[in-house]
Amino acid sequence: MSEVPFRVLPRLTDRNRPFWTGGEKGELRFLRCRRCATYVHPPAPVCPLDRGKDLAWEAVSGRATVAAVTINHKQWMPGPEVPYAVAIVEIAEQPSVRLTTNIVGCPPEEVRIGMPVRVVFEHHPDPAGDVWIPLFEPDPEREGGR
Repeated sequence: MSEVPFRVLPRLTDRNRPFWTGGEKGELRFLRCRRCATYVHPPAPVCPLDRGKDLAWEAVSGRATVAAVTINHKQWMPGPEVPYAVAIVEIAEQPSVRLTTNIVGCPPEEVRIGMPVRVVFEHHPDPAGDVWIPLFEPDPEREGGR
């Protein structure tokens, strides 16, 4: 990516900081319950499955599958050049964990449901704390399926 587009950045808190800063090390991180191994996203103080409170941040593979996609053609505010793909992706480790993101690295009209993707990060310096936005690009190693 040559020029980083304007984005409204999240406010970093103790609860979400590892998610938004993991990209510095190339890691997509989620909270995970140590008792039942369920990934918890968005971050919460207890596991929604077993109500456990022993949660820890863990990096995942960064691989995902496009579950839904739409192409935005309207420039609502400064930001990515239109058109661009807005997608919901399911992470490979636990498809119930979904992220709303942008698909980059290919023409928007080529993005499709079921497309294998992998995480890339867009760095945004910020006085309140640098943020690495997780975006996704086509995954050529898994192009044939999930």
